[in-house]
Amino acid sequence: MNSTENLGPSQYIREVFEESDRVALLALNRLSREAQQRITSAGKAASPEFQAWLQHKNATGSDIYIGMNPLKPEAATRTKQEIESIRHLYLDLDYGGPSALEEVLKSGLVPKANFVLESSPGKFQVVWRVEGISLGHAEALLHALAREFGGDPAATDATRVLRLPGFANKKYETTFVVEARRESAGIYHVSDFRLQVDGQESLRRSPHRRTKRRLGSQPLTQSEHDWAFAKRALARGDDPEAVVRQIADYRSTEKADPEYYARLTVEKALAQLGKSPPDTSSSANAPARAERN
Repeated sequence: MNSTENLGPSQYIREVFEESDRVALLALNRLSREAQQRITSAGKAASPEFQAWLQHKNATGSDIYIGMNPLKPEAATRTKQEIESIRHLYLDLDYGGPSALEEVLKSGLVPKANFVLESSPGKFQVVWRVEGISLGHAEALLHALAREFGGDPAATDATRVLRLPGFANKKYETTFVVEARRESAGIYHVSDFRLQVDGQESLRRSPHRRTKRRLGSQPLTQSEHDWAFAKRALARGDDPEAVVRQIADYRSTEKADPEYYARLTVEKALAQLGKSPPDTSSSANAPARAERN
């Protein structure tokens, strides 16, 4: 991302919140397993004093996050019951790199993003400012966004925290400072998101587009959705093993052996695309299933 467009942490906080909004900030140290959450006004969070504390926590090993929806004035915790209003929708792109981001930015299904964060090399978080959206509808849209664009299904909760730009990502050995750029100043509504929202439970289980068949009115089966999702992800260059993990995770409650099913689906999609299946003979692939980025 162009460094001349980068937003600092204080500027970012002031752009996504009103000064009086109550916001949650989290300093998470994975090595010491220490998690410190602070709930304060956005104005105070953007102040030099508070930023100095965040910089200290970051320098001593903590990742820095911020909740994307303001909390009620009396809130002491970051729970759904404490959310005052839905202010943002977001998408966490762990796979696919710049091509996955480009697909989102060029899509006619969503409005122009307000902010794009590069959380680590080739991994992005996309943020839209919204108003007039209920918590339930917001979470249905978050599921639909993840399903449509292959985003992280864990980032579909209204209480989710995202990385705060300007701080180093401490998750990996190589230090990477999170960058953010502004794309739009618009504020969007439900009608601006032309994603098909079926129902929260089905959205939670399926990462794929629920399109209609070109001929006839019958919807695609879930297996056909899985195959179409795999084919699209592989065509844009996603790692086959990552696609296997995504499908297996989404189908974990529906298949006796979700990994076998996911791998078979990906192999069929690779064959359709004329690509070779991944080499799974090495035991090195075994821990990759359990480890999440």
